[in-house]
Amino acid sequence: MISTVINMTKEGSQIFDQFKRLPNELKPIKKALQQKKETVTDVSNLTNHEAKLVQSIKSQTRENNLNNITRTKAYLDFFKRNPAIEWAFLAHMVSRNAGWNMTDLKGSLLTRLMTKEQQEYFFAFLERSNWLIFHDAYPQLLLYEESIRTNKNQFYLLPQFGISYFMQVMWDIYYQKRDNYQLSVALIINEQNYIEDRVIQNKDYQATLMESLEFKVQELLELNQILFPFSDEKQVKMIGQSVHQFASLKERILLGKRLYQLLFDDEFFSNIYDMALRQPHTGSRKDYWPYIFNDINESNPGEPFQESLSNCKLIPGANRLYSPTLENAWSNVEQKPAEKGDWYSDWEVIHYLRKDPSKVNGNIYEEYCESLEKVELAILAKGPMSK
Repeated sequence: MISTVINMTKEGSQIFDQFKRLPNELKPIKKALQQKKETVTDVSNLTNHEAKLVQSIKSQTRENNLNNITRTKAYLDFFKRNPAIEWAFLAHMVSRNAGWNMTDLKGSLLTRLMTKEQQEYFFAFLERSNWLIFHDAYPQLLLYEESIRTNKNQFYLLPQFGISYFMQVMWDIYYQKRDNYQLSVALIINEQNYIEDRVIQNKDYQATLMESLEFKVQELLELNQILFPFSDEKQVKMIGQSVHQFASLKERILLGKRLYQLLFDDEFFSNIYDMALRQPHTGSRKDYWPYIFNDINESNPGEPFQESLSNCKLIPGANRLYSPTLENAWSNVEQKPAEKGDWYSDWEVIHYLRKDPSKVNGNIYEEYCESLEKVELAILAKGPMSK
């Protein structure tokens, strides 16, 4: 009997299709992953050139990992130089969304539903997750760039940055075959596994955020969409996906695959990319929807909350929703060093690399508008406490 069953994870067991043979293109990956051995990371084994390169990449990573704005820009700058690495643009767009989520915590809606302490916990969760992903991914991107510049595979240096053995295998294979889809999905698998124990299953976040009331309220209100906005004949449009079961590693990886497929759909990519180039990321939702949001608070301090939206439009005479820039919402955070350890343990994770031929439905505009109106209703339901 053919049985392909992935190991138990903290989110529960996951069973892949037991009656399909492993595709031929995945067999070399399986073989390489099964040959895992301890990798040498002793700096003393490096040549002077290699040591300088490692230090340069670590320095560039620190400089660009100061906050959401610097990370988001770094991803886009890299993609402009290296358009083959499509994951970098996906990371840029998801990072924009992370910035909007961060500033929402200081905007005119969530400040009326969450305490200051809850806002700070949620920000810490978002910032730590995105800091860790950049800390792990950016050295990989720069090593790729160096490999292209020198026409020499430099991925043997990945252990110097604590990169998973899984990605060492995937970069080596990519350098030979240049399969952009396969690499992009591999990076999605890697980033979500990288934060799984460090943040998602971290007992501090479990106690203060993942099981907290405000996180469940956000899921109920569905104020958790990832949006890819673009302009079409001067009209703002958007596609995206809603985030459900964020605590599930499997669901986050599948979400990443859907977002990747949406973003690089020929129907949407050029318009989204054009808007990303034209509109620098500030963290404010005014970046893409200035008719609804403003980075200046138009309300008077202490005045009762009033609805602003109806059918995705501003109610006549209503104030725009306050959406501050990240600079005005949050200060930079000094992060503790990333926890050591390699998440990779089972080759069967490569089943995620299978291609899904079905088309992703990215219609999100009406759902997003409805979610904003639901939040406004929730604020009004609180009554005088929502001032």
